[in-house]
Amino acid sequence: MEMSEQSRREEFLKTQEVFRSNAFKIINLMLKWRDGALRRKHLVDEIIHSIFFLGKINNPPYTPKSIVGVEMLTDLERDFPLPFQYYSSQLPKRGPFSCVMDMMVLLKGQGNEDQIKQSLRDLINDKLSKKKNKRFLVSTTICVSQKSTENNSVRYYGVSMSAGPNPRRILVAAACCSAWDEYVSDAVMTYYPDTVRKQYFDGTIKLPKGVRCDAFDLSDLDDKDPCKLCRNLFSLQVRTQIEEGEISWPYGNCAEAESLSNLLKNEKEVKEKTQQKSYNSEDRQRAKDSVLDELKTLLSEVKFKWKANDFYNP
Repeated sequence: MEMSEQSRREEFLKTQEVFRSNAFKIINLMLKWRDGALRRKHLVDEIIHSIFFLGKINNPPYTPKSIVGVEMLTDLERDFPLPFQYYSSQLPKRGPFSCVMDMMVLLKGQGNEDQIKQSLRDLINDKLSKKKNKRFLVSTTICVSQKSTENNSVRYYGVSMSAGPNPRRILVAAACCSAWDEYVSDAVMTYYPDTVRKQYFDGTIKLPKGVRCDAFDLSDLDDKDPCKLCRNLFSLQVRTQIEEGEISWPYGNCAEAESLSNLLKNEKEVKEKTQQKSYNSEDRQRAKDSVLDELKTLLSEVKFKWKANDFYNP
């Protein structure tokens, strides 16, 4: 017997309730981990804003009160007033799980890669909810980049966008225009919002030989080859010859983008040796304008009023 429209709606709402449940759990955990350190407090501030924003544009929408409850609301608004003030007008620069990742790196130390990956895996599998294989606010992949494969070189982490199909497109565009290193942004803008390369602009890059960029599945920590999109953007090489299925995520969604952005921002020598296709400034601006236009369209579809280039700074 076919499910009635009402039954489908009820089942949909039950699935969406995982968003609220995970949002509450993640905020609670981040509050426990902050421990008075200023950098950690900034991460808590940022993730509250990011989650409240995603709650606002969710279907159905979730208010801050419906996410954290009455008891926590007063204390949270006292300690972190800015997310409450700006979640309905300013865009986050990245997804909430990026803040969780950064917090874990601070807690464990960037050199303790296995501990960081295992802690995030345990968090996802043991503490956060899912329904019908949907894990709201949770990244599926982590990427680790280094200027070389030597163990003592600094590790730079990134995670995939922790949002549903349309919100992730919003977050990719926002990160592209506000957060990522320009080389990563240029590479993503070469394609985004479409799946084919722009005829007038090519900002794709090729990393220097010896740079490490490895992705791992956060559910089991298995190695993940770069997908076709990341190979197009960053000229990454596959380690296996596994056939790919249909790709449903946008350019810039993968963990490699954030990880490589962090690497290029901090390793001057790597950036200087990174090869980028040539282009003129007018074409780059045209490409950026196309990303901004897509961002405005996506936001209008969820009835979010936004003034261009108004991004949240914790």
